[in-house]
Amino acid sequence: MEGLVLKDVSKSFGNTRAVEPTDLTFAKGELTALLGPSGCGKTTLLRMIAGLEEPSRGVIRLGEDDVTNLPAHKRKFGMVFQSFALFPHYSVRENVAYSLIIDGVAKAQAFEKANELLETVQLVGFGDRRIGELSGGQRQRVAIARALAQEPEVFLLDEPMSALDAKLREEMQVELRLLQQRLGITTIVVTHDQREAMTMADKIVVMSNGRVEQIATPQDVYHRPANAFVADFIGKANFFDGVYQDGAVQVGDCRLQAAAPFQSGSPVKIAIRPERTCIDEDPGANRIAARVMFVRDLGPLREYHLQSDIGPIIVEYAAGETGPSLAKGDATTVRLPPEALQVFPGVQAA
Repeated sequence: MEGLVLKDVSKSFGNTRAVEPTDLTFAKGELTALLGPSGCGKTTLLRMIAGLEEPSRGVIRLGEDDVTNLPAHKRKFGMVFQSFALFPHYSVRENVAYSLIIDGVAKAQAFEKANELLETVQLVGFGDRRIGELSGGQRQRVAIARALAQEPEVFLLDEPMSALDAKLREEMQVELRLLQQRLGITTIVVTHDQREAMTMADKIVVMSNGRVEQIATPQDVYHRPANAFVADFIGKANFFDGVYQDGAVQVGDCRLQAAAPFQSGSPVKIAIRPERTCIDEDPGANRIAARVMFVRDLGPLREYHLQSDIGPIIVEYAAGETGPSLAKGDATTVRLPPEALQVFPGVQAA
């Protein structure tokens, strides 16, 4: 079967456009993350895919079938909500088997299927427990097993990790990704957590203000962001406003070499990742005097927060690497390698 395709899909609530006209293809067997800040339209987009919201325009196709106007319960899409929506008065097994029993499957057969799914999500022996006896991670697995009970063609998850603590959240990201790869099911995950998207996804759809800003692999989104919003939202970056002038960007009194396809005099915004920024005395272009304002030790990483003539700069080194030994107040030199600078359109002065 072909993948899930959205063609010119949009959603308006009155005069408010929640999702701009959007074309997306979700390849069969891939995990795609819809990533963006709160209010960007990602959950509305997921709800239209699920059949819980009707598109204002556009077509949604699953393979050769037009499912745009198909009710949610007929789409055979499994969905896990942020709250998990489990029945506290049912056992774990009854929760997983619920949709099968509602569809007329004999209870014995439904329970047998539920036991198989509980094994799939590593909850063997938990079938007779009540939901209130489970941890957050275990409840999430029950919700996943229930969503998989009807063997959905597409698996939808809306902020599935948001209720978990940080350590468990990262563990479950890996666990869910391994499960998805093993089942080979087309999966769409809504999240505002960039680390979650980078960890789990084959492809990331970055959204802002109802628009798709970029569709790419995690590595491409991080290393080759389509615009300044993506560069800022995905990971950390140092940003500087300037004017492009013949192969360089004038930032205040500093001229930074940076090749880019802009006309001279164009306002631009330049970005550089902290790990591509250097503290050293080596000769080369784009060297700037700076002073250490704060040193942040993160275990595997060390961040130097600097103040320079062009503004604040963060430099990051991996622990164990040969790096500077600096303290607050030390004067130093920071270098912005030209090949590491990304140049985006800036805001035209009024």
